[in-house]
Amino acid sequence: MLMAFRLLQQRGADGARAVIAAEGDAAWIVLGVENVRALALEAIAAGQGLADAVAARGKGAAVDIAAEARAGRLLAPIDHEDPAHLWMTGTGLTHLGSAEGRDKMHREAAAAATKTDSMRMFLEGLEGGKPAAGSFGQQPEWFYKGDGSQLVGPGAPLTMPPFAKDGGEEPELAGIYVIGPDGTPFRLGLCLANEFSDHVTERHNYLWLAHSKLRQAAIGAELLVGAPPAGVEGTSRILRDGEILWEKPFLSGEANMSHTLANLEAHHFKYALFRKPGDVHVHFFGTATLSFSDGIQTQPGDVFEIAAAPFTLPLANPLARSAGEAVPVAVKAL
Repeated sequence: MLMAFRLLQQRGADGARAVIAAEGDAAWIVLGVENVRALALEAIAAGQGLADAVAARGKGAAVDIAAEARAGRLLAPIDHEDPAHLWMTGTGLTHLGSAEGRDKMHREAAAAATKTDSMRMFLEGLEGGKPAAGSFGQQPEWFYKGDGSQLVGPGAPLTMPPFAKDGGEEPELAGIYVIGPDGTPFRLGLCLANEFSDHVTERHNYLWLAHSKLRQAAIGAELLVGAPPAGVEGTSRILRDGEILWEKPFLSGEANMSHTLANLEAHHFKYALFRKPGDVHVHFFGTATLSFSDGIQTQPGDVFEIAAAPFTLPLANPLARSAGEAVPVAVKAL
């Protein structure tokens, strides 16, 4: 039986889609299924796990996933044929040390001597974010990023809208979920992620956090299936003209967080809105590492690169800005 393994989605040279399973250095086509969501729904219907669903399908041709990545044939490892049924959301101030940069940002903006709301929320999470199983812990910060139209795969540009003040990386993990026919959320696994945000807009006033998060986001090619690793250690870097502009390690996983994944999931899926059968959820778990906190100003053409074991492929995305000027959308009265 498969133990720790990864699932990937491929679009071949002929345009046909396939699911790839990878275990260690070996990878193969999963026979008879074109996307991970379909495989997950099949497993749910059969009352089995993803490992059993992959084994039942059988092994197809061997695949070199590194070569497929270089050829640009790997997609985001989850999607939905109707992007409106894929939710992108996240939680912030969830990691040990994650309050430092946010608190500095908001304290400078407010010029206040008292604790900022961000620091208060972080401390409350530190105290109550890891409750006993089966109970609610402290409610985290929560935000909406968009639907499936905003999801970017490996290698694709992360594009700022014309009105954006900044385009900054956030290296983290994202949980991937499919909602079963009875409304039960099923976690398929974790992905490397870049929860791309506009930190200049947020810094102006933290009540603009919601605006700053309405941006694209990227997830890596590999969906890590199975029990989440307790700790993840990786590196986040920005390349400019092929040279490293900024580089820093980042930590994730529950050992480095002030909340359990279960608590973050409980506070997301407690809303019936998020338990619609067949929907897909990509939920970003937060980070404590930002180039913006170190004074980096990104520019179009920069490349964000995030890498961390046990993922074998890095997530790399160039920064772009939409063409055109920021002009108000004219609304017509009927």
